[in-house]
Formats: sequence, structure tokens, C-alpha cells
Amino acid sequence: MNELGSKIAKKRKDLGLTQTEFAEKMFVTRQTVCRWEAGTAMPDIEKIGEIADILGVSCDYLLKDDVVEEQPSVERGVSRLLKSAAGKRVKLAFFDEEADIDLYNTDCRVIDFEGNWMKVSAELKKGHIEKLIPVSSVRSIEILKEED
Repeated sequence: MNELGSKIAKKRKDLGLTQTEFAEKMFVTRQTVCRWEAGTAMPDIEKIGEIADILGVSCDYLLKDDVVEEQPSVERGVSRLLKSAAGKRVKLAFFDEEADIDLYNTDCRVIDFEGNWMKVSAELKKGHIEKLIPVSSVRSIEILKEED
């Protein structure tokens, strides 16, 4: 196992994720994760940031062999703000090219936030929906006052 593969495997296991669960979060196959961890394949450079986010480590930790132990990092400002929206009523604004028609101009509730994704729910005329949406598609979040 190479250093990158060892670090991915260790952090994945520390989080209690199976290779299959981790693969689903990464939108790759379990076999791909297995090859990364075994050192027979390397993740594309575009995937490194996503791997780091999911595992809660820095890219430096993953890529530099001399970084032995990841120090607990201070949460980035955006992550901290998004996590503070969890459980609250919000109005989401999307980038035009990535607009989510179901959630456009709709009050919804942030159920959970993890890495590059947020799970939201909303009551629509067609009923209750829950969606997993990429954070990158959200232009802004307005936290709404709770109704009494």
C-alpha cells in the first residue's frame, strides 16, 4: 500500500465507512476505492479535494508523505456557516445554470450538511420532498425566521 492509499484507508475506517459507502460518496465504484487503497491506481487530481472533504483531512495530509498525522483542523468559514444552517428554515438561491426547479423560490429546511453536499426537505404542492444537492450549485442561503 502506498502512503496515499494507506491514509485513505485509515481515515475511511476511522470514520466507520466501508469501501462501498465511501465509493458512493465519491461517485466511483468500490473496486476503484480498493485500487486506490492498494496503491495499484491513483485518484484523479480533481478527486483529491473531494476525498479530503469526505475524510475530514487536508489535501496536504493526503499528498505529502512527510505529514504523518493530521492535526484537527479549524473548520473552514463556509463549512461552519453551512453547518450552522442545519435544522433551520432557509431559502436557497442557485447559480442560473444549476438552478434546482423544485427548490426555486421555496422555503426549505436543511436536514444535514456533509462535505460538498447538503440534504434539504421542502413541502411543495405535490407533497413532501427530500433532496441531496451539491453545495457548489447554491449561490446563497438565507436563513429564515422560524414560525411560531
